Amino acid sequence: MTPSAASIPHPDSRRRPLTSAVNPVANVELDGSESAVRAWLMEGDPAVRWQVMRDLLGASPQEVAAERAGVATEGWGAQLLELQDVDGRWADSLYSPKWTSTTYTLLLLERLGLPRGDPRAIAGCRQLWDSARWYGGGLTLAKTIREPETCITGMLVLLAASFGDDDPRLDSTVDWLVGQQLDDGGWNCESIRRGSTHGSFHTSITVLEALLAYEQSGGTVPVASVMAAGRRFFLDHHLYRSHRTGEVVDRAFTRFPFPPQWHFDIVRGLEHFRAAGADRDERLAEAIAELHRARRPDGTWPLYQPYPGRQWFRLEPRGPSRWSTLRAPRLLAWWDEPRQR
Repeated sequence: MTPSAASIPHPDSRRRPLTSAVNPVANVELDGSESAVRAWLMEGDPAVRWQVMRDLLGASPQEVAAERAGVATEGWGAQLLELQDVDGRWADSLYSPKWTSTTYTLLLLERLGLPRGDPRAIAGCRQLWDSARWYGGGLTLAKTIREPETCITGMLVLLAASFGDDDPRLDSTVDWLVGQQLDDGGWNCESIRRGSTHGSFHTSITVLEALLAYEQSGGTVPVASVMAAGRRFFLDHHLYRSHRTGEVVDRAFTRFPFPPQWHFDIVRGLEHFRAAGADRDERLAEAIAELHRARRPDGTWPLYQPYPGRQWFRLEPRGPSRWSTLRAPRLLAWWDEPRQR
């Protein structure tokens, strides 16, 4: 049986071996102070550093762009790009096995911040869009599913919009996603297969992220009101609670492994509200309190166990997590910003 977090070698053994992909040993003594935590964050991978500079340190756009460019040339991003097959795919697969497939490797590169326009990312996107099976505007990459998949369609829209793959089918695909919105404002892959009428947390956040990336990339299909209705779906659930009972739908929603893969969690949900410039509605306050409770005495946030499945490599060793310690304080700072009166 394959270990749940095992690293796997690239099928092309002629490629040079990769160096370790975990964070370096910290030289900063973590004493709980904000300055120490930020210095520790800046010892990490370029994918962490450029976001710390932009969101926590207030660096100039030029400084941020220069640091972000390093995602393609060193650290985790460079190692993932080195693993790309000559045809533009990863692991000789489109969608499965999950975390090492072309789809999920590109999703990770997007979250690392690989700059828009990278030709290797665009080559991967084109493999996905050209290999997908199309059904009335929606698509699927899953081998056993003979109907459009809302989640997979959302993922491909996100990747094309984020990396600048100007596929001529993008607008019509976004139109299809808009048409899949349910009466409660959410989306659900099971609405096509089984007639589900209630939004799925997982599907809904995937589509919202895709539509936001599309809008921010200059997409011409109007999606602002659609996204607003999608956010109301989450607000009606206080982000992670049942709208009927008020109980937490799944305690796993309060964990936030990086990357989140296809799973919803409170950090992923809050990140969309922040990125969209949405109102800081008080119905999100309970999720914010969960972030405060997760903080460690040394001022960091913990590493959460990755989702089961083979990975190219683990991003971080056990202990405090730079990803968690970037993402949580960034959201807390957004929440605490003075409200306009």
